Amino acid sequence: MVQKSVHKNHSLSKLKVPLLIALPVVTALAAGAAIVSNALFFHVKEKNPATNNVIVSAVAATGYLEPKGEAINISAPAFSEGTRVSKLLVNRGDRVKSGQVIAILDNRDRLEAAVKQALKQVEVAQAQLAQVKAGAKKGDIKAQKERFQRSKSELEGQIAIQKSTIGTLEAKLFGEKSAQQATIDRLKAELQNAQIDCKRYQSLNKGGAVSDQQRDKICLQQETSQQSLNEAQANLKRIVKTYAEQIAEAKANLNRTIVTELKQIKEARATLDSVAEVRSVDVQVQKSQLEAAQAAVLKAQADLDLAYVRSPRNGQILKVYTWPGEVVGTDGIVKLGETEQMYVKAEVYETDITKVRLGQRATIKSDGVLGDLKGTVDEIGLQIGTKNALGTDPVADADARVVEVKIRLDPQASQKVAALTNLQVNAIIHTNSREANISHS
Repeated sequence: MVQKSVHKNHSLSKLKVPLLIALPVVTALAAGAAIVSNALFFHVKEKNPATNNVIVSAVAATGYLEPKGEAINISAPAFSEGTRVSKLLVNRGDRVKSGQVIAILDNRDRLEAAVKQALKQVEVAQAQLAQVKAGAKKGDIKAQKERFQRSKSELEGQIAIQKSTIGTLEAKLFGEKSAQQATIDRLKAELQNAQIDCKRYQSLNKGGAVSDQQRDKICLQQETSQQSLNEAQANLKRIVKTYAEQIAEAKANLNRTIVTELKQIKEARATLDSVAEVRSVDVQVQKSQLEAAQAAVLKAQADLDLAYVRSPRNGQILKVYTWPGEVVGTDGIVKLGETEQMYVKAEVYETDITKVRLGQRATIKSDGVLGDLKGTVDEIGLQIGTKNALGTDPVADADARVVEVKIRLDPQASQKVAALTNLQVNAIIHTNSREANISHS
């Protein structure tokens, strides 16, 4: 050792002056590097014979405090744009439970009225369905039966009248025809006698037994009888024709009456069957209308429920953004966080993220908190982004690529910083398991 020292001193004496000038510069740079390394806690190596050269490693990162599950803004439904807060049921610092109503919007009364109207529509649909299933009223069925029977009676009466008319006409035709035929027969007999007398007087006249005047008088009777017979025969034809036309018209009226009345009877019967029948298709239509009314109630009730803004989970009201009478803005109504369990969202550089593991212990430091906070790495992000927490370093790289790491604070530490959401902190993650155990102890 002594020889080496003498040799070294001898060698140093041969160094030139420039080397002597550079030594202070090198020393200063080495000291600065040591300070930076100690400040960032990157790969700190400490040699101590008492600890048997244990290597302690850590990763430093900036971050900020947040409640469990992050702080969330609770707002009105998206379709309720322009609505106002009617009642605010919480204040900053209040603790709420999942499902608890925290605010009531000003459209509640209108939506309540819509629910009542929808319920009334259900009642109407139910009544209509019951009415269809029950069929027509007994009074309506009875009245229709009476109309049906009346139509039948009217048909029978009309047929009887028409047949009676036809019978009367046929009887008159027969009577007058018979009488006229008797007249014709009598006139034929008279004509025959007149013809015989005329021939006899003509013979007598030729023999000079009677005068021409007597002959002409008797023969004139023949001509008179012939004219009377012709007239009687013409009357018979007229009588037959007249009554035949009347009888034909009466029969046509009878047929027309039968057709008309039968049609009316058929319509009355169909109406009676329709009134008395309960059709399955009508029942199905009413059921569909009832289901539609019930669906409208569900929708109206769902819309009404949205007028009551509820907390999605347990937590504490961190901030109130919208007060009664104000329109709900982009920030929502309140900010909510589960402050009973606080986390640190640390931003670890991408070059150091491979050293971080779940379960590693961490030490949290901040100027706003007295003493250190302890926690455990609970979640490691799956993507790389840019820094959000820039810290107080004016030369920090704002575009640095980092991975978010969530550190769950110990219960005592969570309680200590429960009211400090978004507080900027510095996190030191102890990547050495032995160091983690030492920190935990």
